[in-house]
Amino acid sequence: MRFLRQQRRRVVVASVLAGCHQGGEALVPVVVGLTIDAAVATGDLPALVRWLVVLAAVFALLSFSFRWGHRAAERASALTEHRVRELVVARVLAPEGGVGGQPGELVHVATGDARRVGLLALAVPTAVSGLVGLVVAAVALFTMSAPLGALVLVSAALVVAATRYLARPLERRGEVEQERAARAAGVAADLVAGLRALKGIHAETAAARRYRAVSRESLTAAVAAARTRGVLDGAVTAMTGVFLAAVALVGGRLALAGEISVGDLVAAVGLAQFAVWPLTSLSWVAGEIALSRASKRRVLALTSAAPAVTGGTGALPADLRGEVSLAGLRVAAGEHVGVVAQDGAGLVDRLALEVPDPTLTLDGHPLHAVPLDQARAAVVVSPHQVDLFAGTPRTTVGDHPALTAVGALPDRDVAELSGGQRQRVALARALATDAPVLVLHDPTTAVDPFTEAGIAAALAALRRGRTTIVVTTSPTLLAAMDRVVFGEVTGSHADLARDNADYRAVVFA
Repeated sequence: MRFLRQQRRRVVVASVLAGCHQGGEALVPVVVGLTIDAAVATGDLPALVRWLVVLAAVFALLSFSFRWGHRAAERASALTEHRVRELVVARVLAPEGGVGGQPGELVHVATGDARRVGLLALAVPTAVSGLVGLVVAAVALFTMSAPLGALVLVSAALVVAATRYLARPLERRGEVEQERAARAAGVAADLVAGLRALKGIHAETAAARRYRAVSRESLTAAVAAARTRGVLDGAVTAMTGVFLAAVALVGGRLALAGEISVGDLVAAVGLAQFAVWPLTSLSWVAGEIALSRASKRRVLALTSAAPAVTGGTGALPADLRGEVSLAGLRVAAGEHVGVVAQDGAGLVDRLALEVPDPTLTLDGHPLHAVPLDQARAAVVVSPHQVDLFAGTPRTTVGDHPALTAVGALPDRDVAELSGGQRQRVALARALATDAPVLVLHDPTTAVDPFTEAGIAAALAALRRGRTTIVVTTSPTLLAAMDRVVFGEVTGSHADLARDNADYRAVVFA
């Protein structure tokens, strides 16, 4: 992935230092064996001092290499994860839209999957260090005895082949695990966001049952992936145990036959014990690569999703009047229009450019022909379901008359406010944009009638001279509009309420 390639300098540095570390680790039993043969067995004190200095130098090298190599690898891993997360978040927040899925699922991709992709930057130096350690150990054993060196190479080849074979089902199950975990996170996020509504309709038991079902699926997938990972790690551990016993057996026979010295035997056993870690690390690397492939596919599927809408390269004039036209809906500049629509949400999505509609124009300019951010700055849409960031109403809206227009609000974090109070904060935030065209969708459904009447009057005053479209069935808001559009019929709220039975059935239901 390109983000891993962006960290290639750190990955190369980490790989070189990790190789030096494992090479130094492999040399420790070799130096110990040489010390035994050259100094301990002969009683040569100066030789003992020299070899101890060499051993200290080896330890200094491997200690330095491990510290700085691991630091470079962890930094590369963290930066890769961060870049992937930025890519995912940028695609989710892109004005073109087109990214489906629940918020919890998207968060899981930006966290869990990004982390697994980032671990590739740590897996590469680990793989290099393991291979370097095995090569150094094999060369050292070959200098002592060809059978011992061949035994290391054969064991390494068997372990690599086994990990490649066993990693395939881990990749499949790891992808299922991430998908199920993301689904459970999505359901959990939805239930937490709608907790008040659930309590209001006494649906806590049904909600808990729904989450329990998806959580159980996630647990089953996680256990399946963990079981496969356990088989992989267990197989490698068993193979390394057999390898260690084989080296001790062959080395002991060679030492008894006089073909290798006592120091060589000590070095051979030490190298065999050391080789357990490189072999095990290769197993870990194989597992991480398999899991990262699954996560990479999920990241690519999200970031390469086709956009729902695309903007153009045109531009809107600086002096916008605010005349809106959309497939039969005509709103004059500065007019306040209420819309009673069977599919209010669909109409709002078209006005918000969430779905393409070439008939949408502003002052005669097709909005699909200008950049999306410019179009959405000119036509600000406040949907019925609005997300608010943490903070008080004042920090959310700022010092704007809109905050007073929606009625008094407590100076508490918006998370602590009631549903009606949060709806009023969202309305104030929309009004504070002072947009040329403002579209509101059912902005007062959770507000009491007295406060709603005050909001209707304030809305007419605050937005005087600027185009406002309110998609609602609230009689109070509709009465404050210049006119109301009801299907093919248009007129004042009072006239429609008096003359149109269908209108009365919808608005006063």
